Amino acid sequence: MPLVVRAFPVLPGKVEDLRTFAAELTGPRRSEAAEFYRQFGVRHESWHLQQTPHGALVIAITDLIEEPHNAAQAYAVSERPFDLWYKDQVRHLSGSDPDVEPLGPPTEAILDWSA
Repeated sequence: MPLVVRAFPVLPGKVEDLRTFAAELTGPRRSEAAEFYRQFGVRHESWHLQQTPHGALVIAITDLIEEPHNAAQAYAVSERPFDLWYKDQVRHLSGSDPDVEPLGPPTEAILDWSA
């Protein structure tokens, strides 16, 4: 069960746009989002908005069926209309380019504890 955890900055003034994006994925574009996640082997994804003194962050946690780098490469090169729309939203909201960093800003796991 590979997990990909990443934190994206939310550009100033874009928090409501982020909320709208999330609402579209769970509302009118739900079936497209389901296919999008399925094609990249995503079992579950959650987003968590965190307000910090340095600005807002969205922390995304993705549970993948397979190796994350394979899914990331497929996502980076995908040109399906929904995928392009999704990647444009990521660029607009965070300034991160999914075609260059498909797993988002680099993340280093420094603690992974289980009972």
